Amino acid sequence: MPSPQGSDSPLTSGTVDWPHAPPHRLSEAGTYFVTAGTYRKLHHFRARQRLEVLQRGLITVCREAGWTLEAWAVFSNHYHFVAGSPCRTDSAQSLARMLGRLHSRTAAWVNRLEGTPGRKVWHNFFETKLSFERSYFARLSYVHQNAVRHGLVRTAGEYPWCSARWFEQTASKARVATIYRFKTDRLAVADDYEVESVS
Repeated sequence: MPSPQGSDSPLTSGTVDWPHAPPHRLSEAGTYFVTAGTYRKLHHFRARQRLEVLQRGLITVCREAGWTLEAWAVFSNHYHFVAGSPCRTDSAQSLARMLGRLHSRTAAWVNRLEGTPGRKVWHNFFETKLSFERSYFARLSYVHQNAVRHGLVRTAGEYPWCSARWFEQTASKARVATIYRFKTDRLAVADDYEVESVS
């Protein structure tokens, strides 16, 4: 829809953060915390095979776009990740294109399985640029341990569709302990998702 003309319109003065369409201010390179969810929070990825496809898809599009994944967790109706934008650019504007590819590919795949071509599967995504070390470490902890928060497993490394097991096996014990000690209960994260156990 074209923007109304006229300097008195709130649509033409400054930025407006519309409900259900979060602003994506990706003019700076850096490390970002990202959350994306399915349309109406439906559980399109509740089965093992579907979680495998979503996890593999996320890892693949990040690699293709030059983003460096540091933590990730995928669930029946949403996912989170922490990743660094490509070092060869001075912005993170490729994030939207990258997630567009992930969402179009996985939506088409799920819709083929269920015989629902063209159905809307994904909603929007939310990103936060991590500018402070404590915020960065807290969000790494949040993502690695998110399956525990959702009550799916007792320890983070038990959940196959996240980075926790990889992190625990590749990082030093001291680093794992340091990251996992960070408190996450006060983080402002769009994570009001009820997840379903894997069938």
